Amino acid sequence: MIIINKMKYNFCTFLEKPQRVDIYISALFSDYSRSYVQKMVDRWQVSVNWIQINKNLKIKNKDEINIEIKLESLDIIPEKPEKWNLDIIYEDNELIVINKEAWVNVHPVPWEWWNSWTLVNFLLEHCKNKLPSIWWVERPWIVHRLDKNTSWLIMVAKSDKMMNYLSETFKERNIDKYYIAIVTWTLKDKKITIESYIGRDPNDRQKMTTQNPVNPKIAVTHAELLWIIDNNFSVLKVKIETWRTHQIRVHMASIWFPIIGDPVYWNKRVNKEVATKYQIKRQALHAYEVFFNLYWKKTHFKAELKEDMKKLIEKIEINKEE
Repeated sequence: MIIINKMKYNFCTFLEKPQRVDIYISALFSDYSRSYVQKMVDRWQVSVNWIQINKNLKIKNKDEINIEIKLESLDIIPEKPEKWNLDIIYEDNELIVINKEAWVNVHPVPWEWWNSWTLVNFLLEHCKNKLPSIWWVERPWIVHRLDKNTSWLIMVAKSDKMMNYLSETFKERNIDKYYIAIVTWTLKDKKITIESYIGRDPNDRQKMTTQNPVNPKIAVTHAELLWIIDNNFSVLKVKIETWRTHQIRVHMASIWFPIIGDPVYWNKRVNKEVATKYQIKRQALHAYEVFFNLYWKKTHFKAELKEDMKKLIEKIEINKEE
């Protein structure tokens, strides 16, 4: 274990039009909210072209940004290369697309100091000497995140140029993302749309809610029924128009069709029964398909279901035939 007091970043922007510095940095570093970035600016931890700035500054293409993130003293393990057989969907010199296992953390985290099996560590080994460097340390650019214990298709930039392009693509919502979810109970309608405000639960900051949320934001979720399982569960194809924290999980729970295995928004006893009968030991949610423009043409990537969800769906299809 080591103690880290500060991290430093230095890079140039790649922008088609001016953009507020707090919006740009919070999109680039998904671990840090916009309000947190604004506090860093106020504490003079961010400079542009080596000049101290205010949070309203609009940065331009090829501006040089310096960031010094001061951390509380935490016992964490450093990022280090780890060998693992990654499920790679696509790879070139700029980009790698991976079908991530649900149990794999993206980054090392202090509360799991013993766990060095993270996506970043796997990528450091797989992409050795092929990644951009920050202060002479190689690092893959993670430009989008999902909830832990969700299996998902993740795109990782291997260059600064691709990082900026993907960040802009996600920020402008120029990408269509689809999910497979297995929910409790049988959905009667073939297609549904859920539209509501989502925000922090005032009684539990670890949860999001549609009921009197703190700092609410509009969220829109579309779901299409694919199959029924044992007259008890529904397999859905889901598309989200907005990208709110826990959006699919919260929306499905709000209409009493919670995702099976969800440890936050569903019943622990039912989750235990599902784990015993169907071997689903996490929320049955998989980000499986994206459509967006890459290298000036429409591109499509698809991540096959992981074994736990695949076995359950294959089982019910067999039951149908019988």
